[in-house]
Amino acid sequence: MTTAIPANPDSPILVTGATGKQGGATARRLLAGGWSVRALVRDLAAPAAVALTAAGAQLVRGDFDDPASLPPALDGAAAMFGIPPVAFGPAGPETDLEVARGRVLIDAAAAAGIEQVVFSTVASTSAPSRGSEGKALIEEYLRDHIALPTLLRPVRFMTNYLGVGVIGIDGISYGVHRHFFPPHEPMQIIALEDIAEFTALAFADPARFAGRTLELAGDEPTPVEAAAAITEATGIPIRYEQFTDGEAAALSPQLAETKKHWQAGHRWHADIETLRVIHPGLRTLTDWLTESGAAAIRAHLTTS
Repeated sequence: MTTAIPANPDSPILVTGATGKQGGATARRLLAGGWSVRALVRDLAAPAAVALTAAGAQLVRGDFDDPASLPPALDGAAAMFGIPPVAFGPAGPETDLEVARGRVLIDAAAAAGIEQVVFSTVASTSAPSRGSEGKALIEEYLRDHIALPTLLRPVRFMTNYLGVGVIGIDGISYGVHRHFFPPHEPMQIIALEDIAEFTALAFADPARFAGRTLELAGDEPTPVEAAAAITEATGIPIRYEQFTDGEAAALSPQLAETKKHWQAGHRWHADIETLRVIHPGLRTLTDWLTESGAAAIRAHLTTS
């Protein structure tokens, strides 16, 4: 585990999206490693924000749609962790708004004199997909405006098994996990804790990680293998079903397009063996289930 901290530990690292999945995991990991953390939140009274305060983070209110709120949040910060300022409308991703939000954040960091930014976007595939355009433009803008940028591109989160998305995919319902992935082909996944760990590694050694882009995954079971692993770990029978093309189209045009993109052979391509050299503790699905996932899934399924 990385324990090195910045030369001036009193200068905080600003973590955006701190009440969300990646930001929350990163804030907790940095606090555990001895960093001073300033958490950017929209609601200071939100339960997740209050929990961060209890863990030792300094809260500051800020919103990408309120540019004037960002300079005070960045004042005196040593570095920044950012996550995609996602924007969705009735028709799907709103790329222009997403890019505008990302640029506002990067501009504020540059104006504050911050040289190191670790930014987490999304895993790439062999061909661009709908929804990735905004993140690609934000990545390019980051490289052009920040001296020591590090880009993390995580694949699907292991915690996705804990809930059902708004359009009915992911999670586990009545003993079934449903998605568009082919049932017997490898599917890369990553633990949130490992995204946080790579972030900590980058902050501990800026020179080593400056300018690098890391596609992040920790394991690649097939969906059927993943369901079997969850069954064994939880003691609850789980099976996998793939959405048909018609079911995907009925749920969402974007989901149908993503399924076709996947069927055409475009896949995530994280090099897990190389990542494990950088971070030997990189979690497999079984590791995550043993550590926390099985208990969380069991609790979710017995209360939902």
